[in-house]
Amino acid sequence: MDPARIAYERHGRGRPLVLLHGLGDRRQSWTDVMHRLVDAYDVISVDLPGFGSTPAPMLDEPYDVYSMTEDVRGFCELHGLERPHLAGNSLGGSIALELAAGGAAGSVTVFSPAGFSDRAARLGMRTVGHLANAAARLPTHLKEQLAETPPARAAARVALRGDPSSPGAKATRFGVQGLEPGAPYVRMVPRIAEYTFVQRPVECPVTIVWGDRDRTLLPSSAVHAYARVPNARMVSLLGSGHIPMADDPVAVAEHIRWTCRSADRGHARRRPR
Repeated sequence: MDPARIAYERHGRGRPLVLLHGLGDRRQSWTDVMHRLVDAYDVISVDLPGFGSTPAPMLDEPYDVYSMTEDVRGFCELHGLERPHLAGNSLGGSIALELAAGGAAGSVTVFSPAGFSDRAARLGMRTVGHLANAAARLPTHLKEQLAETPPARAAARVALRGDPSSPGAKATRFGVQGLEPGAPYVRMVPRIAEYTFVQRPVECPVTIVWGDRDRTLLPSSAVHAYARVPNARMVSLLGSGHIPMADDPVAVAEHIRWTCRSADRGHARRRPR
C-alpha cells in the first residue's frame, strides 16, 4: 500500500524508535510507554494497515505479515528513518523481527511476537479465526450484546490481561467494531496462524520479552523464539499478559530503553572519527 496512508504520531527527539502494535489494536496502545521514552528518542507509533486510522489493502491485495513488513519498510523510507530502533507487540513483534532479519533495524525489542507457537497453539489460533468469521456474520447489535455478557468480558480479561481481577482490567472487552465479513481482523487471524518466523541471522541487538501470564501466545513459545534467534536477550515479564503495555508500561519502556542503549553504544563505537 502507499506508505503515505499509514497513520502515525511522533514525539520526542533523538534516534528514531518505531512502535508497532498487535493484531486488532492501534497505536494508542503505546501511549503510556511512549511518554516514558520521548526524553531520549524520536518515538513514532503507527497504525498498521487495517487498524486504527490506516486503511486496509483491497480484498484482492496481499495482506499478511510479509506485506505488512514491506508496508512498514516503505513507511520508514518515506520518513527518512534509516535503521530505526523497533519495538513491537504480537503481530508488531513479528514485523519488527522480519525487518531486523532484512537488515532494516538498529535494534529490536519484541513482546510476545507471533510466529513461534507450537502445533496446539496454532490450532487454537485457527479456531479463533473460525469464531471471528462466524461472529462477523452476526448483526452488529447482537455482537455488541454478546461482547458485553459476563462470560465474554471475563474471557477477554483472561486472554488479554496479566491479572484479570485488577481494577485496570475491568474495562477490557473484545472489540466488535468493524468485525464484518472481510474485515482486517478476520482476514489476518488465519494468516497469523500460518506464519512462522524462519531462523536466519539477525545482526542487531534483540530483546524478546514474554509475559509469564500470556494466555494468547503462551510463554512456552519463548523456547522456540530463542532457538531461532539465539543472539536474543530473553526476558520473562512477571505479572504481564499478552499486552504488557497495559499491564506494566514502566517495565516495557525500560526493556526497550535497554536494547536501544545497547545498540547505540555499538553504533557510537563504529562511527568514523
